[in-house]
Amino acid sequence: MLGIGAIPSIFLALGVLAMPESPRWLVMQGRLGDAKRVLDRTSDSLEESKLRLAEIKEAAGIPEHCDEDVVAVSKKSQGGGVWRDLFLHPTPAVRHILICAVGIHFFQQASGIDSVVLYSPEIFEKAGITKTTEKLLATMAVGFMKTVFILVATFLLDKIGRRPLLLSSVAGMIVSLVGLAIGLTVIEHAEHKLIWAIALCIGSTLSYVSFFSIGMGPITWVYSSEIFPLRLRAQGCAMGVALNRVTSGVISMTFLSLNKAITIGGAFFLYAGVAAIALVFFYTLYPETQGKTLEEMESLFGTFSKWRSTLRTLNEKKSEKNGQIQLEGARVANQG
Repeated sequence: MLGIGAIPSIFLALGVLAMPESPRWLVMQGRLGDAKRVLDRTSDSLEESKLRLAEIKEAAGIPEHCDEDVVAVSKKSQGGGVWRDLFLHPTPAVRHILICAVGIHFFQQASGIDSVVLYSPEIFEKAGITKTTEKLLATMAVGFMKTVFILVATFLLDKIGRRPLLLSSVAGMIVSLVGLAIGLTVIEHAEHKLIWAIALCIGSTLSYVSFFSIGMGPITWVYSSEIFPLRLRAQGCAMGVALNRVTSGVISMTFLSLNKAITIGGAFFLYAGVAAIALVFFYTLYPETQGKTLEEMESLFGTFSKWRSTLRTLNEKKSEKNGQIQLEGARVANQG
């Protein structure tokens, strides 16, 4: 049975072999020709490919007029001094980005997802579901809802945007956690079985997992991977993932102790409070990144809670640049 898990890994390994190198990484290594070929294959048009290559070259500190296939790049472009620029002497933009990346990873786990998923049989037993078959079915429903809504999220991320999906997801998680906490608290103090409270616990658990899977779950990985500047991306993402895993371990290992200390209902009230703090944190500091290139991200961040005015300015500049590209494309077509 355990060996079946190797089958998806084999397909993933074969898929990785067919993947091209990232054009941004190729530019950082001075391989402009290879980067241009990758962008030509993955862009909608040659004009878009040229624009993206110019933005990447600018971010890497390579002159725009440089068209050689292989060029020498500075040590800074290759990643020298990354930890200093990330932690010791960050620019306001990098500091803002680091806070957002680390914050979203922390709150993803601190809002209690592992406690709900890993201890769902314990939760359902506390709710009054004592039969093994019924607990198994309820636990399977948790996994089913999680899978379905992750698939839904893949279709909504680029249509709705990261920020609206994230905020609505966290808001739904808060309501679900409060409902679960109330249901468990009522059941714990009730003298007889309350069907409505059991239904509330089951419904709240499933809705919590659904809201998490449609926003907070996938957006954490998408958002944190696309906001770092090219040169800081690997180390910055690694810091976020490290905090994510540490927080996950702490939450998983402390749930039973928390249950004994403040009751199981109190534990979920606590998670709801953490999620409420996360909602305020995200609303205040997190700009929308949909449709933004990695090279535009550093311009978008840096003003912290005043990011909305920065976003308007950036969108105006992008509209002007797109207009210039369309005019150039029309001019080339007329000449042809």
